[in-house]
Amino acid sequence: MNFTLLESKIINILANNVALSQKLQAICKLLKESIPYYDWVGFYFKNGAENELILGPFAGAPTEHTIIPFGKGICGQVAVSNKNFVVQDVTAQENYISCGFKVKSEIVVPIFVNGKNIGQIDIDSHSTAPFTDADERFLEFVCAEVSKQNLAAFL
Repeated sequence: MNFTLLESKIINILANNVALSQKLQAICKLLKESIPYYDWVGFYFKNGAENELILGPFAGAPTEHTIIPFGKGICGQVAVSNKNFVVQDVTAQENYISCGFKVKSEIVVPIFVNGKNIGQIDIDSHSTAPFTDADERFLEFVCAEVSKQNLAAFL
């Protein structure tokens, strides 16, 4: 996987003079189409003053999980812990919210603005144990670049 090439594409997408939602949608599409084991890619953002996440742009099958309470599922746990969460086998997680019978693993990386966790990128895979440290570092890069955008529409 050529994450360096994808990093430059992410920078180019974020430099476009289009709405932030279009940029995030383009990132989701790029990652889903470029990385074979990224079967669902989406952004969740904190829902104002509520202790919940709301689904933003995504690529992949539609999900019923458009609002996730803090602490529930992998995304909800990341909203509370402020730490990356890599689940190589979702069946081993008691607090997992099933997004479909095909999902075998998940990785979630938070997005910080001024030290505050304001959202996250969420990746589901239909493969068991596909994620490496390189995936985690790459997604941290994506989140850091996204955090430089004007995220007011999602806050």
